[in-house]
Amino acid sequence: MKYDYLIAGSGLFGSVFAHEAKKQGKKCLVVDRRNHIGGNIYCEHKDGINIHKYGAHIFHTSNKKVWDYVNQFAEFNNYINSPVANYNGEIYNLPFNMNTFSKMWGISTPQQAEAIINEQKQAITNQPKNLEEQAISLVGTDIYTKLIKGYTEKQWGRKCTELPAFIIKRLPVRYTYDNNYFNDRYQGIPIGGYNKIIEKMLEGIDVELNCDYNICFDKDQKIAEKVIYTGAIDEYFNYQLGHLEYRGLKFETERLEQENYQGVAVMNFTDSKRPYTRIIEHKHFEFGKQPVTYITKEYPQDWKLGEEAYYPVNDDKNQELYVKYKELADKEKNVIFGGRLGEYKYYDMDKVIESALNIVESELD
Repeated sequence: MKYDYLIAGSGLFGSVFAHEAKKQGKKCLVVDRRNHIGGNIYCEHKDGINIHKYGAHIFHTSNKKVWDYVNQFAEFNNYINSPVANYNGEIYNLPFNMNTFSKMWGISTPQQAEAIINEQKQAITNQPKNLEEQAISLVGTDIYTKLIKGYTEKQWGRKCTELPAFIIKRLPVRYTYDNNYFNDRYQGIPIGGYNKIIEKMLEGIDVELNCDYNICFDKDQKIAEKVIYTGAIDEYFNYQLGHLEYRGLKFETERLEQENYQGVAVMNFTDSKRPYTRIIEHKHFEFGKQPVTYITKEYPQDWKLGEEAYYPVNDDKNQELYVKYKELADKEKNVIFGGRLGEYKYYDMDKVIESALNIVESELD
C-alpha cells in the first residue's frame, strides 16, 4: 500500500490533518476535485488584492490553542469585522448596537433603546411559531422589518413566516456603541491571504487536483490504509438514502477603476428589492490602497446537485436524513468523515481546525 492516508479535500480540515500526519511520519495523498487547493478559503490574487473567491472569510476564535496553531502558518493583521446594513439607502451598523438604535430612532441612551425594543417585543404574545414571530419577540418590529426580514428571505428563498423559529434562537443586541461583529478574543485576516496557510500546511505532501475522490477511486481499491473524507456524506454513499439539501450561492465579481467603492469590506443589503444579500469589497480586509478595487455580489439561490453546496438546510427532515447517513458512516471501518460537507454542518474556520486537531489526537497520538 502506497499511502497511510488518502485525504479527500484540501480545505482546512483535510490540510490540517495531512500536515499533522506528515509530521508524524505518515505518507499522505491529498486529492481535490477543484483545480486549486484550499477549499472555500481559496483566494485569487489580482492587482495586489486577495479576492475571497467563495465568499468572505474572516478568521475569529476564542480558542487560544487554535489561534496559536494557525499563526504558525501566517501572521494575521488586526482587521475587525464591522459590517454595515443598507436598507434602501439607509445605513445601519451591525451587529445591533447603540449606533444602530441611535440612527434608527434618534435616541442616545441604552435605557431609551431598551424601552423601545421591549415595547415592540410585546407584539408577540404567544410562543413564536415561525422565524418572523421569533425575531420580533427578540428585537422588536423596526429592527426585524428593516434589518432582518428582507435579508433572511433572500438567504433562504422562503418567507420568514414559512421558516422555523429555531433558525434564530437568539439575536445579539448590544446596548453599547460597539461595531465589532464578533465577540471572540482573536480576529484578523492572514497577511498575504489564506492560500499561504494551505500551501505551508501541504508542503512536501502529494497533491492531485481535478480529481474527485468519488469518481477517481474505486472504494475497494486499497491505495491507502485509511481515508479522510471531507466531501458530501450523501455523495460518498451514492445518495442511497436520498439527497441532503443545501442553499447555494452565486458570486459576481467585477473590477472597478476606482480606489474605494463602498468604504467597508462587507455591506449587507437588507431590503427585498435587490436580489443579492451583500457586496464584499475585498481590499478592505487588508487595508489596501491600490488604485483599483474588486467587488463581489452574493446571490443566494436554490441548490442543485452538482453545484457547490454552501449552507446545510438544518430543518428536521434533513437532520433526520443526516443521522441515517451518519449511522452508515460509523460502520465504515477505515474512513473518517470530517468538515462542513462530511458532517453536514455549518462550521466556522476555527471550529474546523479544532475538529481536525481532535481527530489527529484520537487517530495519531
